[in-house]
Amino acid sequence: MSLCCCSAGSRRLLLPGLFLGQHHQLRRSLVHFRAASTAAAASSSTASLSPAQQRQVSLYVDALLDWNQRMNLTAVTDEAEVMTRHVADSLAVLSPLERAYTSRGGDVAGISLIDVGSGAGLPGLILAVARPSWKFTLLESMRKRCTFLEHAVEVMELSNVDVVCDRAENVGQSDDFREAFDVAAARAVAELKVLAEYCLPLVRVGGLFVAAKGHDPHEEIRSAKAAVRTLGASMLDLCNVESVGPHGQRTAVVYLKERTTPKKYPRHPGNPELPL
Repeated sequence: MSLCCCSAGSRRLLLPGLFLGQHHQLRRSLVHFRAASTAAAASSSTASLSPAQQRQVSLYVDALLDWNQRMNLTAVTDEAEVMTRHVADSLAVLSPLERAYTSRGGDVAGISLIDVGSGAGLPGLILAVARPSWKFTLLESMRKRCTFLEHAVEVMELSNVDVVCDRAENVGQSDDFREAFDVAAARAVAELKVLAEYCLPLVRVGGLFVAAKGHDPHEEIRSAKAAVRTLGASMLDLCNVESVGPHGQRTAVVYLKERTTPKKYPRHPGNPELPL
């Protein structure tokens, strides 16, 4: 009837089982707590969006998870985690971007932005939902991913997005795209000094290059300083971005394009990996 009435042998069997049951119960409680916290964070990340915009985001998430079963778009397979690690992370770039742009006297009403190495459409597709008056170009070199991006644009009914399937090194030398954008954005697709060579040739003089990075990009920033200067820019701002995802605080590194990029940049595919 009670633990004390059991034999010594029975107690040896019962006690571990009792503690194991408590352990499982505690783990279930923690899982439920994390799930509730993630759901709350996911909800708050899109709170500033209209119901129609939230539906567009939902359509994107559904398409991403569906296509991700057939091709490698993201390591994240849970809807709530997509909302925190991808959607919220993308939206977090908006505030430092707009603050930096207006600090130079720019009008944010009709910004043209190119998302370099867009991959699954992050941050470009999410920003396109949040800022329908902006014009977005998603630059991605892999044909399969471009097919997904084109599908997502159609499903989300976005009229302010174009998809370009090519390498940044080629597009940066094209008269149609070179120094044609107000902003180039990239979300951790390469080391900063390599990203600078991919992105800065696409930005007009007076425009911005915004790189979303981890919580401590200082070594990357130091390593990229000479390359950024050669490409005609300087660092304007380094902003802490409070992410609700599992990786915590992230940073947005903002560069101002001050001079025309020398014609030799970007170099042919593969060469930006070499020291600039």
